[in-house]
Amino acid sequence: MRDCSSDSSPRILEHNLNDYFPRLLKFNSTKELERSELYALIKPEVERILNAVVQESFARASSGADRVRALAWNLERGTFFEGIVEAFKKEKYLADRDVLLLTELDYGMARSKNRFVARELALELEMNYVFAPVYIALQKGSGIEKFVEGENTKSIHGLALLSKWPIKNVRTVPLPNGKDKMKGEEKRIGYLRALIAEIEHPVGTFRAVTTHLDAHCSREHRRRQMQIILDYLEKLPRMPTVIGGDWNTTTFNSQNATRAILGYWRRVLMGIKNVVENHFPYPDRYFEKKLFEELEKRGYRYKEFNEEGVGTLHYDISSIEKNTNLRDWVPAWCFPFIFWAAGRVGGRVSVRLDWFAGRDIKIVGKPKTISKLFDRSGNPLSDHDAIAMDFVLETEN
Repeated sequence: MRDCSSDSSPRILEHNLNDYFPRLLKFNSTKELERSELYALIKPEVERILNAVVQESFARASSGADRVRALAWNLERGTFFEGIVEAFKKEKYLADRDVLLLTELDYGMARSKNRFVARELALELEMNYVFAPVYIALQKGSGIEKFVEGENTKSIHGLALLSKWPIKNVRTVPLPNGKDKMKGEEKRIGYLRALIAEIEHPVGTFRAVTTHLDAHCSREHRRRQMQIILDYLEKLPRMPTVIGGDWNTTTFNSQNATRAILGYWRRVLMGIKNVVENHFPYPDRYFEKKLFEELEKRGYRYKEFNEEGVGTLHYDISSIEKNTNLRDWVPAWCFPFIFWAAGRVGGRVSVRLDWFAGRDIKIVGKPKTISKLFDRSGNPLSDHDAIAMDFVLETEN
């Protein structure tokens, strides 16, 4: 765990590790990498980057507010940055948010025009921000990202928290990988983290937690990642807390292609329509139930903070067929069966991956899932929908 007592500038993420990437790409597992003389040479630099947190303040003085307006969104790298900025300024449920819990943001990746997405977004929206790296990317990315023009500069991918109000007592919690990130088509060094900070809002100070759980892992591994976060929060002084982000509650065990395929056939036997209607939008009912039970037994509520039964990631036959990312870890022979299953339910499948949970907070109004967000050229701003809610702080028990 790392506590951050003072602001850190982007200079902390400067490095020359890219020079070693061609040699690092020759390793086929993290264990093999970490045993090498090369890794012994670069380990101090790697750990310095992965343990860094950048924090800067760009917010102007704001008037009082009677509620906290929160939004969580997986920005899918921040590739369509201009459209994302415009949406945050003009879209009804995105504009004028107090706190943004954001996942999948690049710094110095060719696929997102080598932007420091978190910093540039904070500047555009006049908000304070903290950014925590999760991976040092040894390649341009996966799927179609491998073919983008240009080269990576900083090669960093991470998560962030933006706020109109002061951000204090920043901490990060490392989460164990569910799959070796040096295996497969996209090689990376690092691990997911939860980003924790206190927000000094006019309604009172509360704790915000940006959370990204693993996709390529088992359901039990996701539950364990959430348990690690909650264990850490229990060590801190109690205060109103909101947890939000991409929890990857796919209902699948995706540690490898074999497990994913077996899971697929299990759902076929359960009935495609049944799973699409009663499980993908409701992963808490059965497949991912233990993760949500972990939250509830610690006193965190989630049901009233999320729009029930509404998916946040959507696949249809045409998008799957074009989804080179999926082809990186699902064998080609599976696709006819996937298309067949999707066709049985109208060609479209939606799953809820993004969530809020909270303790000692009370929702105001209704939670929202914000879909159909496109830039001016018709490009979807992300593969995830954004989620939003307003809340106030409850009095101490």
